[in-house]
Amino acid sequence: MPIATPEIYNQMLDNAKSGEFAYPAINVTSTETLNAALRGFAEAGSDGIVQVSTGGAEFLSGTRVKDMVTGSVGLAEFAHVVADKYPVNIALHTDHCPKDKLDSFVRPLIAISQERVDKGQNPLFQSHMWDGSAVELEENLKIAAELLEQAAKAKIILEVEIGVVGGEEDGVANDINDKLYTAPGDYERTVEVLGSGDKGRYLLAATFGNVHGVYKPGNVKLRPEILKQGQEVAVQKLGLDAGAKPFDLVFHGGSGSLLEEIHESLTYGVVKMNVDTDTQYAFTRPIVSHMFANYDGVLKIDGEVGNKKVYDPRSYLKKAEVGMSERVIEACESLKSAGKALS
Repeated sequence: MPIATPEIYNQMLDNAKSGEFAYPAINVTSTETLNAALRGFAEAGSDGIVQVSTGGAEFLSGTRVKDMVTGSVGLAEFAHVVADKYPVNIALHTDHCPKDKLDSFVRPLIAISQERVDKGQNPLFQSHMWDGSAVELEENLKIAAELLEQAAKAKIILEVEIGVVGGEEDGVANDINDKLYTAPGDYERTVEVLGSGDKGRYLLAATFGNVHGVYKPGNVKLRPEILKQGQEVAVQKLGLDAGAKPFDLVFHGGSGSLLEEIHESLTYGVVKMNVDTDTQYAFTRPIVSHMFANYDGVLKIDGEVGNKKVYDPRSYLKKAEVGMSERVIEACESLKSAGKALS
């Protein structure tokens, strides 16, 4: 299937909410990790989301160029070609973009998609994230409103973060404290400023104790009921029927979360869950095994010539791709998207 059109992406999100499942959003940093994500989604029979962070985008452009837009465009163009060979729908997304990188990351990418749409084409990316968690709420929402208007014109969905995800990702670090829980007033103000889809569709990364990084199961103190509370605040504000779920919610920092907490969050309208830490390890672990098992082949020890077959990058990157794809399949199963591809 080709990369999801705006219409297909909207249908994916609608199906996830009504079916109480979510799509894994897999962070990628290379064509190899992209291929791993695509393979995992295809083998799970799940549509999915592939995303690139600011650091990942810079890395994708090469250590000499180090340009986020160049890396993002290169990945997206490659994805548009290879994804066509897989029987699932894939949406392309950019992850956490703080205020100081909007002009060098998200805004130029929206402009590129607008140019494509003006020519009758589909946008390059299907959604972008504005991470305003480091600024005061009113400024966060003011910038979000501006970006939402631009995104809607370019047929793109905007993701916003209201609250703070703890831990560290791509150099952005936040303390683990009471700010990890989005307050009722924050939900209400979000609806007042951004609407409920009438100004453009947006995903809401509300926080309920989420933490980026590596944590053992049970160490992250999640409160999924915060998400239920947010939906109820929006229902009352909008005058909707009880039980409605006006927000399309996003689950950040899922590593270390208990499966029952993940499943509870799905019932409250979570349609997207970011997966990065676990897939990084799943990609790297087979490489480590290869290097240990072929120590005297990957190194030219004592003047020997080594073994080209085992230091050829393809020999271990194929294993890494398979290892990461298996973790993607696990994520699809945990989020209940497996076997539910639109195709």
